[in-house]
Amino acid sequence: MTNFFGYGSLVNLKTHKYLNPHPTEIEGWKREWVSSSIHNIAFLSVIPCNFTILQGMRASTKNIGWHALDSRETGYKRHDLPQYGMQMYIGDPAYIDKNIKKPILLSYLDCVIQGFYQHFGREGVAAFFQTTNNWDHPILDDRNSPQYPRSTILSENELNLVNKHLENL
Repeated sequence: MTNFFGYGSLVNLKTHKYLNPHPTEIEGWKREWVSSSIHNIAFLSVIPCNFTILQGMRASTKNIGWHALDSRETGYKRHDLPQYGMQMYIGDPAYIDKNIKKPILLSYLDCVIQGFYQHFGREGVAAFFQTTNNWDHPILDDRNSPQYPRSTILSENELNLVNKHLENL
């Protein structure tokens, strides 16, 4: 199995060069912001949820291999999705600490939302916010000096879209 499902920054094709990427939906999972003992920021993970359809990006590791993606996804474990013929990364429970609320980097969220907007449109961005839990983490505005290593530059329209959804939370 060489295909993976990305539900966060991997949706933004500016952040990787994996083969045959295409928008995909899976059932039974919901995104959530989590904190861990190995990261200074909150990051996206998923939890089972029978009533949720999760949008994301399917791609293949044939050109680069799993090792490179595993290195990128530090703090995650690969999880098989045999019904879809692919794998996805879930925050490693050994590191997750639900008692702390580390900040969500705005540069990370911007990168994710840019990918969702490009592949799923405004409806996809709205669905991202609706299918993601734990928005009670503080938001750290690092746009002027991005801390996220795969930060991207957003158009004014994309910036307004992110800001509007954050205001509506």
